[in-house]
Amino acid sequence: MNFSSARQYFEQQIQQPDEHIDLAKAALYIAQEEYPNIDPEEYLNAFDTMAVELEERLPSQRYPLRVIQSINQYLYDDLGFAGNQKDYYDPRNSFLNNVIDRRLGIPITLALVYMEVSRRIDFPTVGVGMPGHFLIRPDIPDTEIFIDAFNFGEVMFPQDCQERLNQVYQQPVPLQPEFLATVSKKQFLARILANLKYIYLNQQELEKALAAVERILLLFPGAALELRDRGLLCYELRLFAQAANDLETYLIKAPQAEDAVTIRQILSLLKRMS
Repeated sequence: MNFSSARQYFEQQIQQPDEHIDLAKAALYIAQEEYPNIDPEEYLNAFDTMAVELEERLPSQRYPLRVIQSINQYLYDDLGFAGNQKDYYDPRNSFLNNVIDRRLGIPITLALVYMEVSRRIDFPTVGVGMPGHFLIRPDIPDTEIFIDAFNFGEVMFPQDCQERLNQVYQQPVPLQPEFLATVSKKQFLARILANLKYIYLNQQELEKALAAVERILLLFPGAALELRDRGLLCYELRLFAQAANDLETYLIKAPQAEDAVTIRQILSLLKRMS
């Protein structure tokens, strides 16, 4: 598998209606750009095996909290999954193959493991994009139970979410209803890619950061800030024609942006160079 075919498979997967996107497959295609030799089917089969093993441990009466307790026991006690507290910004935490192999991840990738296993035992869960800390919740109407996959499947209620939010931002932050809203599958994948983008920017791995931005734009083609960032990365990588195109489009979409003056200066420079 080469780079371009992994990207093509990712694009094919996300072109479906959101409810038909296979999150695990799409996440594995993200990983396949970094690890061309992995076999996504092998990892999907691993989820199937986990679900079969977990099924044997489930209580006869499947009340949500008892099912969660069984999932937690299996994933965290038996299999040893854990949040990578020591090296949170290791890019491997964002690649699903590594998370399964190493049993280490960040909130969103551990949430994905949890969601894939729970779906297979007919206990579907959905992603909740709380700022600064990704959660999941059982896909049951009017349920106000949340699960923190990063912290060993801790069960949380809205008040706990408020406390976690204050903890993340180290100051009181009012809990808005949208903070606990369900994310779409495309939003879920974009958040994984955004994590990779910022890690690679910090590491000055600009080509890898660009690859993350390109895939975010496959998910959300009109995202102005991503167009700007692709333009700036292309400028740094001396891909000047693409840079000029993206930065011009950004200014059309956001003419009053705070950085508009800076972007116009870069565009003037690009015109003088062409």
